Amino acid sequence: MLSDPIVALATPPGRSALALLRLSGTGAFDVAARCLRPFLSAPPRTARRARLVHPASGEPLDEVLTACFPGPRSFTGEDLVEVTTHGGLLVPAACVAAFVLAGARPAQPGEFTRRALLNGKLDLLQAEATGDLIDAGSPAQRRRALQQLDRGLSQRLETLRVELLQLEALIAYDIDFPEEDEGPVEPERVRGAWEVVRGCLANLLATAPEGERLHEGALLVIAGRPNAGKSSLFNALLGRERAIVTEVPGTTRDAIEAAAVIEGFPFRLVDTAGLRASEDRIERLGIEVSRKYLTAADLILFCDAADEGRGSGNPGERETFLAASTAPVVIVRTKADLLPIPRPPSPVPAVSAVTGEGLDALKRRLAEVAFGRLLELGDVEPVVTRARHRLALERALGEVDAFWAARQGGVDAAAAATHLRAAVGALDDLIGVVTPDDVLDRVFASFCVGK
Repeated sequence: MLSDPIVALATPPGRSALALLRLSGTGAFDVAARCLRPFLSAPPRTARRARLVHPASGEPLDEVLTACFPGPRSFTGEDLVEVTTHGGLLVPAACVAAFVLAGARPAQPGEFTRRALLNGKLDLLQAEATGDLIDAGSPAQRRRALQQLDRGLSQRLETLRVELLQLEALIAYDIDFPEEDEGPVEPERVRGAWEVVRGCLANLLATAPEGERLHEGALLVIAGRPNAGKSSLFNALLGRERAIVTEVPGTTRDAIEAAAVIEGFPFRLVDTAGLRASEDRIERLGIEVSRKYLTAADLILFCDAADEGRGSGNPGERETFLAASTAPVVIVRTKADLLPIPRPPSPVPAVSAVTGEGLDALKRRLAEVAFGRLLELGDVEPVVTRARHRLALERALGEVDAFWAARQGGVDAAAAATHLRAAVGALDDLIGVVTPDDVLDRVFASFCVGK
């Protein structure tokens, strides 16, 4: 494991009041002493004022604040120095260059967090949560990342791991002491333990679809006929004018995608070309793109225009669309401001991008359809948010089912128990007990260099 001193800017470069540098590794204090006047590592975790100078010429570079965190009581588990400099582009860059000249090397993306993981300060799930917290673009993402950083998912998996080991111990007793005490373990006791473990694994795995959707953002595709108010509704949900809106049918010729936060949850809104038979080559290409988005959608918002003179739209056309859709569909009647007063009763809710009527109710409905399970669980129960988590849990569940199938098929107990050991291994991989370097490379590839 590398432990050489590394340095990086932990705050974004640019005009700002302050910037934070991190220096970590074996010999980090020696590197700092070559650049800081004065430099004192004791007492630890104490902010001190110092002058940061060029290690060769002694030229003053900045007036800074420093704090030392001796290992292993630091974020990385190594000797760590945090240096607060003035902000901007030139000063922080010159300070980082000074530490490099003094013996440190520039950190790789996520290397500080990677060292924290390798030194036992974090598990792999917490390391991922650190990146998720930095990248969070919605309140729901932030809450989930904090819950995972607080070891919510880790503790649930550790509990499952213990239960698997206890089940394995029951089988081991059957193998080693079949004639002692009251004889082999009762089959019902083994079955009960297996059902508990399997149920917990299945329940956790059931959160994966919405958890991954939370991580990436739910793909919400707005569909309907030309001039059905799709672009106006797109702009209203987004909260700004992003799509061009005219009274001319077929204005939208291509899909327009934008990120939005709806009821605290992340969505990727897509405004699509109106669905109709067209002789216009460019419009046909746009409609083809629309159909591709509809195939990939997590949720479809189908718009019926209230001004088409058909009440709540064309029921036959709508039913044909619904029959061909694989994603959940929410139907709305747009342009509610054009409906007569009093309005005829309709099972389809009305919404107006002009007056805002029905928008709040529509937003709540979209959040419920896209993230209903997460809303039920609240922020306490752990959730699977990455494909890596899901694949490991699927492997564990498959091994648990294989164990029971072997048990029911009369397979030797020792052979059946190997499936339980494999299930424990899958959970170990998920938490990061033993993790190959290529997995770590993928996890930390998206981190900034200062984290």
